[in-house]
Amino acid sequence: MANLKDLRTRINSVKSTRQITSAMKMVAAAKIRKAQNRIIQLRPYANKLHKLISILYNNPTEEEGNNYSTVRDEEKILIILITSNRGLCGSFNSVAIKNAINLADNIYKSQTNKGNVHFLAIGKKGADYLKRKKYNVVDAKNELFDSLSFQTVAPLAENIMKQFINKEYDKIELVYNQFKNAAVQNITTEQFLPVVINEEEEGKHLPLYIYEPDKEQIIKELIPKSLKIQFYKSIIDSFVSENGARMTAMHKATDNATEMIRDLNLEYNKARQNAITKELLDIVGGAEALNK
Repeated sequence: MANLKDLRTRINSVKSTRQITSAMKMVAAAKIRKAQNRIIQLRPYANKLHKLISILYNNPTEEEGNNYSTVRDEEKILIILITSNRGLCGSFNSVAIKNAINLADNIYKSQTNKGNVHFLAIGKKGADYLKRKKYNVVDAKNELFDSLSFQTVAPLAENIMKQFINKEYDKIELVYNQFKNAAVQNITTEQFLPVVINEEEEGKHLPLYIYEPDKEQIIKELIPKSLKIQFYKSIIDSFVSENGARMTAMHKATDNATEMIRDLNLEYNKARQNAITKELLDIVGGAEALNK
């Protein structure tokens, strides 16, 4: 059994840890409340915009606006992995990294063997892991989370879209955690480019629409906007999920620390009781020896 001094030191140490985890839980809770409103407001707009694009693409043309939907031989692949800059958020990062690596090593195995699978890492944790494992990381955008807004994300989305149009990549995949609630995040693999036509709309008998100025012009303007919104939504989803995962992880850590403190206090009291009993026995033994 540990001595009283060691037990007191451990109890104070765990109490300090509990204060830190409790504070981190409250910070994550404050962030998630603010960010949750952004994703809740953004999702209906993004989904409706994508549905509109699917309707417009139901009878595709060969105009330049449709280059974003061009399906090519999948020779050059870009995987965009979205993680966090900081840890202490449970399995949030490891699950996303595992899915991205599964894409490269299994789904696109032949392209990986040829060196044609590249990674764009958004988030320090994903970038560090991929670089450590010698994957081909063409860029890391860790600074996006410092001031996350559509204005900061849009230029990156434009650059990725330009790379697809210039045939630098034939297919671009997004891997990120999609927010469901504070305790649940769903890992998502989503095709960013070429544009995926909504299967529910494809082949459906759609009403006739009057386009102004014309269908091609609308497609040309709406596709880039829709892609930027989709890209921004993925990063916001990941950001909210990160804080939800961190809040849950810190809540569990705080509960575990409380339980550990209770066990250590019990052990401390037992050790103290044993020490007192031993001292009493020594006193009684000494008194009996004097009487003799």
